[in-house]
Amino acid sequence: MSPDALLTSPLHERHVALGAKLAGFGGWSMPLEYAGSGVVKEHNAVREAVGMFDVSHLGKAVVRGPGAAAFVNATLSNDLGRIGPGQAQYTLCCDAATGGIVDDLIAYLYGEDHVFLVPNAANTSEVLARLSAEAPDGVEVLDQHRSLAVLAVQGPRCDEVLDAVGVPNGHGYMSFVEGELGGSTVVVCRTGYTGERGYELVCENEAAPGLWDALMAAGEPFGLLPCGLGARDTLRTEMGYPLHGQDLTLDVTAVQARLGWAVGWAKDAFWGKDALLAERAEGPVRVLRGLVATGRGIPRPGMRVLLAADVPIGEVTSGTFSPTLRTGVGLALVAAMVTEGAEVSVDVRGRREVFTVTRPPFVAAHVRG
Repeated sequence: MSPDALLTSPLHERHVALGAKLAGFGGWSMPLEYAGSGVVKEHNAVREAVGMFDVSHLGKAVVRGPGAAAFVNATLSNDLGRIGPGQAQYTLCCDAATGGIVDDLIAYLYGEDHVFLVPNAANTSEVLARLSAEAPDGVEVLDQHRSLAVLAVQGPRCDEVLDAVGVPNGHGYMSFVEGELGGSTVVVCRTGYTGERGYELVCENEAAPGLWDALMAAGEPFGLLPCGLGARDTLRTEMGYPLHGQDLTLDVTAVQARLGWAVGWAKDAFWGKDALLAERAEGPVRVLRGLVATGRGIPRPGMRVLLAADVPIGEVTSGTFSPTLRTGVGLALVAAMVTEGAEVSVDVRGRREVFTVTRPPFVAAHVRG
């Protein structure tokens, strides 16, 4: 896609003014890193102080009308009955026939007649098309992808930053409340993709620049840095959080991705239930595992994973240099026989680098703190 065809965030001018390196992501032009900091410094700011991301490229949609929550519950994988109004839930949109993952997303439950969904940018149209095609009379599926902005404030000092601008905070993990800033409504969600305590703030596009400016100013005493999607990727990889399009695809199921905890197995229905139940009973032929380098190798997507005698057993789906551990970490889809603690090799540009199969997260998570 040419740069001119990419969508831009309502904060695009702020990113340009800060010298952001921009790149296409899910059809949007988004910052990868900022001048004067870079991925590692931005990553460390989130782990040690606080960072702020523009994630307005994420999809946004409302499902509303009589029985909206029951409809969502009968289609997406997780069980909305496990949570109540004001809470959020990680869930999957699976293919009805194969159980493959169309997308992973967050569902925010307002009530039995109102659910807010945040899918991934590249998959928003597909998820909404599938929901719209199945929606019963009286239930609307409304695309708000281009009318709402999302800012993620992440890190151990995030509450102090929100306090400084008067935005409500301190509520429990995977819950949300509404606040106000400058006369605009801000939905404050205790969610994130970094493994640190944090919030995602949803507001109208028109309010986003003012919210960004207020947070940047208030966050300066606390070490806040604007952060790009490069740091978001290294942070989520250290947590072992999967990324759709790499670790999760239509060819990967929740059973293979070890996301059974995000499936309401006892529900009467959800897309892909029969296929997933059958795979769970039989056992998957491959699973998503974590890898930690024992040497200096850095895993990258597409690299082959090997056993002794160069027997291929899978491939890396996500991989990076961990700024926290100062070593290579990654995720790989490998044969189910490969267990945690085993040593495998990764073909890193023709070199056989040794990795230990490890259960993520690779560094301690603090999301519930």
